[in-house]
Amino acid sequence: MFNPLTSLVHQCRLFFIALQFFTRLPIPRWVGFEPAWLQHASRYFPLVGVVVAAISGAVYLLASWLLPTPVAVLLAVAAGIYLTGAFHEDGFADMCDGFGGGLTRERVLEIMKDSRIGAYGAIGIICLLAIKCMALASLPPAVVVAAMFIAHPISRLAAVSLIWLMDYARDEGKAKPMAQEMRAGEFIIATVCGLLPAIVCGALGIMDWSALAFAIVAAAGAAWWLGRKCQRRLQGYTGDCLGAVQQVAEVAVYLAILSSFQPPVHFY
Repeated sequence: MFNPLTSLVHQCRLFFIALQFFTRLPIPRWVGFEPAWLQHASRYFPLVGVVVAAISGAVYLLASWLLPTPVAVLLAVAAGIYLTGAFHEDGFADMCDGFGGGLTRERVLEIMKDSRIGAYGAIGIICLLAIKCMALASLPPAVVVAAMFIAHPISRLAAVSLIWLMDYARDEGKAKPMAQEMRAGEFIIATVCGLLPAIVCGALGIMDWSALAFAIVAAAGAAWWLGRKCQRRLQGYTGDCLGAVQQVAEVAVYLAILSSFQPPVHFY
């Protein structure tokens, strides 16, 4: 017999499992753990992005009272990296190394599994973080936190789309427990969690609807582009691919929002 309270408690457990998997934050002891829960926790990956945005945004607001905007942005980004244990940044760097240095599927997977960072990964992560910080620092200070609340959930939704649409490329790996077949209902939950902050920002007039639509399209484009590369090179995705999609989609959202604040260019 369906019990709404039991179902709600279970959904809370799945959220806390996702929070534990993707961040350093402690979770309540009552949550417990069962391996099967991890298979369904990816539906709340975008909601984890809301938590990361809230903490990073709080760091930005506190720092911006005392320090220039670029420094506040750097501290906010650093807080997000610390909070997630550089989980996604590491995946992006590994994918840069693997796709940049491997010619065969087996070699790409081997390079991506290596914990050492190579030239492709180092250059890639430096460029990505520089673009991310510059984009945020170039936004009007009043919308920086809103941009974080939009970008973090939507970029994680972009990563979840790979879990929903593609196969896992390894026999084992750090994302394997979450790589089971994702049902359409679970992806709908992830979509609601990912898009709700953007909808709230639009409804409150914090961000123009056209800018929000462009940001969503940019994140979807990043997921499609990298997903296509993963399918062609690996016949699926890995945990590193998920991290790379999250990072690139996050930057794509920031750039899309930033472009909406730029004056139109007139050619004569």
